[in-house]
Formats: sequence, structure tokens, C-alpha cells
Amino acid sequence: MKKPLSVRKYLHWILCFVAIAVVSAYWALWASDRYVSHANVVLESPQIAAPTLSFSSLLSGSSAGNTADMLLLRDYLRSVDMLKLLITQADFRQHYANAGADYFSALDDENAPLEALHDYYLKRVSVELDDYAGVLRIDVEAFTPQEAHRIAELLLKDGERHMNEMGQRLAQEQVKFLEKQVTVLEKQFQQTRNDLLDYQNANGLVSPTGTVESLESVVSGLEGQLAIAKARKRALASYQSTRSPEMVRIESEISALDNQIVQERERLARQSGNALNRISSEYQTLLLKAQFAQDSYSGALAALENTRIEAARKLKQVSVLQEPTLPEYPEQPERLYNSVVFAVIALFLTLILNMLILIVKDHRD
Repeated sequence: MKKPLSVRKYLHWILCFVAIAVVSAYWALWASDRYVSHANVVLESPQIAAPTLSFSSLLSGSSAGNTADMLLLRDYLRSVDMLKLLITQADFRQHYANAGADYFSALDDENAPLEALHDYYLKRVSVELDDYAGVLRIDVEAFTPQEAHRIAELLLKDGERHMNEMGQRLAQEQVKFLEKQVTVLEKQFQQTRNDLLDYQNANGLVSPTGTVESLESVVSGLEGQLAIAKARKRALASYQSTRSPEMVRIESEISALDNQIVQERERLARQSGNALNRISSEYQTLLLKAQFAQDSYSGALAALENTRIEAARKLKQVSVLQEPTLPEYPEQPERLYNSVVFAVIALFLTLILNMLILIVKDHRD
């Protein structure tokens, strides 16, 4: 009767050692070899314009701007869309389901739903960002070296294509919009210039504003001459009669200056007809419209060129630091490591269980 009690007493230890033996036998004898292809990549953009050097850029580093792009690339490489590509171009389902691998390593159903297949895909493809080095590290596990290498190459090729398409899509829309705006503004600019030329030709003046300034200068000169003539007249009146030839001549000169000043002022401003001040005002309005249209057109051209440069900068090149390797021996599974880890965990849990059993017995006693 004591023997069964002894076996029952150490049953948890027996189960522990049996589990360790079974798991170790699985890792040592049954677990299928998995070959791992490694690749290290970074994302780079063409330097269209010379980068500006600032204190903040020195502190933050040049790779900070690429971190977000590399995280986007990582998400795409782990996405269902990437999995669909591998299904069509790398026979993903057929390889992992029918490669003769063990039950726990292989895909259990070749026709598994996409959600379950994606979970299995994430177990076999690792894409992680090394923040310190700024490098994206890609590891692909497969049951043959050729398949692992093939999948890794497809990941790099399609990842670069996806990043370029995503970066270019918005830039192309911006370029198309600005090209339309440039066309519209160019027509407006040409129209305002034609209106300005037609107005100049209709009034026979290249620059009405300049003409007005010239006439104002002429009137000022005439008024100066008139003031001098009147002063001379007052001086002559002090010692000559009003009918003397000198007085008659000076009065004629004053009268001529008055008439000339009146005529020039009528040219500058009159209630009816084409007064130069009205012509000048209309001309300045047309000139401002033409200048505004020119500035708008010039600004649109500059924005279009900057957007084209920005579109070129958004091109992403996957620079491969390490090409996808063609494995020569299976790195996975790590048979001894997995066996030891399982044994340590199993012994630790069994020891805890044993302590709980002893505590319960002590309380019963």
C-alpha cells in the first residue's frame, strides 16, 4: 500500500520529468529545420536641395526624419497586403503547408482563412526597427533555403515600390492642382497685360502717370515765371506809365503765362472729356491688376517648381546594407536552448507546486 502512496506523493515530479523528456525529444528529433534569411535595410531619399545645418539638426541627427518612414515600411511588410503578394508570387500557402514539416511548425491547413494565415505569417517573418542603428532588420524563416531567400527578396522589392507610390501619390495630386492654377493665372496675366496695352494705345500714352508728373512740373515752372513777371511789373510801375512799351510787353507776357497755365491745368483736370488725372487713375488701376496677376503667376510657378522638387525628394530608395542571405544551415529551431528553457520553467513551476502541497499538508496536520 505504501508504493502507490509514494508514487502519488511524487506524481507532480514524475509528470514534470515526463514533460521535459517529451519536449526535449520533440526539439531534438521531431522539430523540423527552419532556414533563416537575413536582410538589413535603410530608407534614403535623394538630396535635391542642400540640407540646412542648424543646431537642432545637429542634436536630432539626420536619420530622425526617416524613422517614421521606416516604421511605415515595417507595417507594410507585416501587412495582409504583403501576405497576399507572397501567396501569389511565392506560393506561401503551398510551401508552409506541404513542405513535410512537423505538425507544430507547419501550416495546419493550406486553405486556412486569411486571418489565421496572417497570424502564421507573423510567426515566420520578423521585421523589426533597430532604433539605435536606424536599420530595419528582416528575418524570414522557411523550410528550404531557397524559399527563405525568395520571400526576403520579394519583401525588399515590393516594400520599395509601396513606399514610392505612397510618397508620390499626394505630391502628384498637388502638382496637378498647381499646374491647373498656373494655366488659369497665366491666362489672367496675359489678359491684364493686353488690357493695359489696349488702354495705352487708345489714349496714345505709354505712361499717363509720367505725363501727369511732367505737366505738373511744367505748371510749376510756368507759375514761377508768372510770379517773376508780376514782380517785374510792380517794379516797372513805380517809374513808368502803364502805356509804356515795357509795361505793355510785361502785361502781354503775364497774360500769356496765365493762359498757358489755365490750358495745362485743364489738361490735368476737367469735368468733361479725357482729363489726364482720370486717365492716370484708370491706368494705375490697370497697372496694379497687371502687377498682381504677374505676382500671382510668378508665385504659382515657384510653388509648382517647389512641389516638383518635393515630389522628387519623396522618392524612397531601399538601400540594402545586407542582401538577403541564402542560408547554408538551419538556424531554427534552437533545439538545446528551447529544451533547457522548457526544463528550467517546468522545474520552477513544479517546485512552486510542491511547496504549495507541503503548505497544505502542514495546515491539515
